[in-house]
Amino acid sequence: MKQPSVNEIEKQSTGIPGFDLIAYGGLPRGRTTLLVGTAGSAKTIFSIQFLAAGIEQARQGAVFVTFEEMIGDIRHNVSGFGWDIARWEREGMWAFVDAAPRPLDDGEVVGAFDLGALLARIEHAVRTVNAKRVVLDSLGAVFTRLGEASILRNELLRISAALKAMGVTTIMTAERENDEGPLTRQGIEEFVADNVVIVRNVKDGERRRRTCEVLKFRGAYHQKGEFPFAILPGAGIQVIPLSAIELRQSSSELRIPSGSGDLDDMCGGGFFRDSIVLVSGATGTGKTLMCTHFLNGGLMAGERCLLFAFEESRQQLFRNASGWGVDFKSAEESGQLRVVCDYPEVASIEDHMITIKQVIEEFKPDRLAIDSLSAIERISSDRGFREFVIGLTSFIKHGEIAALFTSNTPTLMGGSSVTETHISSITDSIILLRYVETFGEISRGVMVLKMRGSFHDKEIREFNIDGTGMHIGRPFRNMTGILAGNPHHVTTSEADRLEGLFTEGAR
Repeated sequence: MKQPSVNEIEKQSTGIPGFDLIAYGGLPRGRTTLLVGTAGSAKTIFSIQFLAAGIEQARQGAVFVTFEEMIGDIRHNVSGFGWDIARWEREGMWAFVDAAPRPLDDGEVVGAFDLGALLARIEHAVRTVNAKRVVLDSLGAVFTRLGEASILRNELLRISAALKAMGVTTIMTAERENDEGPLTRQGIEEFVADNVVIVRNVKDGERRRRTCEVLKFRGAYHQKGEFPFAILPGAGIQVIPLSAIELRQSSSELRIPSGSGDLDDMCGGGFFRDSIVLVSGATGTGKTLMCTHFLNGGLMAGERCLLFAFEESRQQLFRNASGWGVDFKSAEESGQLRVVCDYPEVASIEDHMITIKQVIEEFKPDRLAIDSLSAIERISSDRGFREFVIGLTSFIKHGEIAALFTSNTPTLMGGSSVTETHISSITDSIILLRYVETFGEISRGVMVLKMRGSFHDKEIREFNIDGTGMHIGRPFRNMTGILAGNPHHVTTSEADRLEGLFTEGAR
């Protein structure tokens, strides 16, 4: 979706990758944004990243008002993201306003609590560092000291008006008790603030899934809905803006070898240069071997190749490839091949998405293989996996990279999987590998089910695996039910009878 071209309120970039896309440029400049979420939803990280981006990208001073955490703890907690607050303080770019309670305070409020002194301290800090960005973390701690609920709204309006008069873009954080209940504990903050952004950390099955949502921008456009995000060491928050995906990638007529001459013949001359191929089959049918052939075809052509493996270690992959006559070790040492191995469970699906993108951008491969998507599927919900697949395939297509993905079928004899359901419509080619039982023996079959924009072989062919890899042979005759996972023989007389029925119908 394109950013609206009509004149609207000027935006202030947050510096958070992906967020400015869904916010059409960032937060409205000179206004107050309420950032709400439960404990652990990344409100403070979001806020400090907003301030850090202003310093690093635009040399804008920053003021952080803390009502809960100690200043020393804040400096230490965010150092892992590469934000050196102490240095910025020495350079006169960052100022703290410490309004946190002292450890020995008894919390007793005598008389009316007045925010006048606090606002004066904030204004002094803004002038001292020439700040353009301010964060108040968090409102809940302030309101517990105000005592009477009747004055909360007036005090919040007073804070917002004072900050707007200073000409700063402000984030105020507030806690909510749960992700499905009221936005804030007091229930009034969201009606006073100009803008509201929600961050969530919702339990999704056995894991938690982080999302953010722009609930409202007063007088400004923004995209609707929740968007997943991840928190990365040394980087901070990265939002995955799926709605920013556009179908504008180019299409190539150039063919590239699959690594198997027999498979090239079945595909009408090989894969297209920018195609995404899905190879689906049960365990042991030859999916990893097909990945090896695909990558070796690129290596032989002098291309840069990248493999993400989520089920086997580097040593296993190199040993197996060597057994088929492919030297992955030398290719990796020369820099022509990169292999990344990880168990899916070590990170969230959003983390894996961002890591894959970063490695692709850094290595710039001509070919990419992922073995297998089914391993990624098991760590996510259906919705999260669908978003992962859509975002990844779009990114690969825009980079015009030839890609091959593998997926496991739910049974040894075939059947469709959740992976196929989510990805089959957006892949260019689908290759099915199947076990076929024939007279007490197990054979393997291969079929090109789909080849977008090209003629391809429609027959299911037998193939075998030896020390040199895959060899595709003759098509199965007098067999039916292979794709359904229930292969059985058809006698010669029955086959002749069926052929006769079709012949008569054609007359």
